Amino acid sequence: MKNVLTIAGSDSCGGAGIQADLKTFSAHGVFGMSVITAVTAQNTQGVFGVQDISGEIISKQIQVIFEDIMVSAVKIGMVSQIETINAIADELIKYKAENIVLDPVMVSKSGFHLLKKDAKEALINRLLPLAKIITPNIPEAEVIANMKIRDISDMEKAAEIISGMGPRNVLIKGGHLEIDAIDVLYDGKNMKHFETERIQTNNTHGTGCTLSSAIASNLALGYTIYDAVKLAKEYITVAIRHSFPIGKGVGPVNHFYSLYKRAGVNIGE
Repeated sequence: MKNVLTIAGSDSCGGAGIQADLKTFSAHGVFGMSVITAVTAQNTQGVFGVQDISGEIISKQIQVIFEDIMVSAVKIGMVSQIETINAIADELIKYKAENIVLDPVMVSKSGFHLLKKDAKEALINRLLPLAKIITPNIPEAEVIANMKIRDISDMEKAAEIISGMGPRNVLIKGGHLEIDAIDVLYDGKNMKHFETERIQTNNTHGTGCTLSSAIASNLALGYTIYDAVKLAKEYITVAIRHSFPIGKGVGPVNHFYSLYKRAGVNIGE
């Protein structure tokens, strides 16, 4: 079995962050491990508080995993402060981590800023060059590339700009466009488009975390970047289509739909 590590924040309602990552790893048949960067107080209606974990403890979490267990891929999610980013970068460089998937989480769906303003440059300078692939949505790509994105052409231009900052592959997610969901993958030479139907649902909590974790799982399993993204897109599409309404706000996607279906459990039908 392949072992995949998530470095991210904890979501107390279980739809995003560490919890979504571990569910996604399990659904892909890989063993999930975690390094918690922050504890959030959140539910389906929003994020109501964040407490960052110290850089020292983040470093120690990474160290004890790499010194004991073979890590086949790493997914990085919420990293809110410079101390966190430096701790992660230093340790991943030291242990020569491979198959790093960076999901540059900046703002929650409810508008809560999860990346502090003074940490943006550290994220760009220290983590982007380590990534095998980075997976920003359009607002995140606009911040990183320092440009406005209005259409597919702008997504491609932003992907080229971000690629110049170090990551070997850039996947810009097009969910914020008003057309069907089109994602743009740039490998430094070629552009690939992934187009899927836009599913009308309010239950999309954790989509970005889940997609990036699915990509990390697929890379750990030996798939190419293109196939890792393609399979991850198929997985998240099913998870969104069969999402379910818990709570009073934005419900989670259904990480285990296929397993539930096999077990005869009708969740998300």
